[in-house]
Amino acid sequence: MIKKLSERQESILTYIKDFLDEHSYPPTVRDIQTGCNISSTSVVDYNLRILQRDGYLKRETEVSRGIELLGSNKPKIQDFVSVPILSNIAAGEPLSVNTQDNWNHENTETVDLPNFLVDGKDDVFGVRVKGQSMIDAFITDGDLVLLEPTNNAVNGDMVAAWIQDNQEVTLKHFYLENGTVRLQPANPTMDPIYVPADKVSVQGRVVGVIRSVN
Repeated sequence: MIKKLSERQESILTYIKDFLDEHSYPPTVRDIQTGCNISSTSVVDYNLRILQRDGYLKRETEVSRGIELLGSNKPKIQDFVSVPILSNIAAGEPLSVNTQDNWNHENTETVDLPNFLVDGKDDVFGVRVKGQSMIDAFITDGDLVLLEPTNNAVNGDMVAAWIQDNQEVTLKHFYLENGTVRLQPANPTMDPIYVPADKVSVQGRVVGVIRSVN
């Protein structure tokens, strides 16, 4: 049985509805804090947990916009796509993985995202970022990076690159230079990685980023 809401919870729920109507994607916790004049994000989080417990919404806490309204509160038209999350990827040093097959096919979770975030593509996948080497590209530890599967890249693309000799994959800017691939971090304190072109393959191109709330 759905319980009666407090005035603050009514305000939060109304704000989420209005935000969805205007933007077609849900607000972040900080959006709600600002929009409802709430003192802290922890107060927002507390009330969102109550709203979830009492059946007003569903929340994916690891995603900054992971709020879905339920029941009569749910928008009549939803334009969302389910995106598989394939584990973690290193934005600093390359990340070791078991096999390339695991990188391509092993889904550990999914998240529903507004269609505009994946540019209408139906084969986008996500990875959690570990490290700080792409921080100047506004990607930091804990963010969710969205990629489209591709084996091709042009210079400057941000890609998930598979390094064959080390069985590692890393998130970097891609540059092909005279038979060598330069995997360039977006952090001036870190050095690029140089790999012979026949020893590296592109696994995906970045099409979007969802910032972590942490």
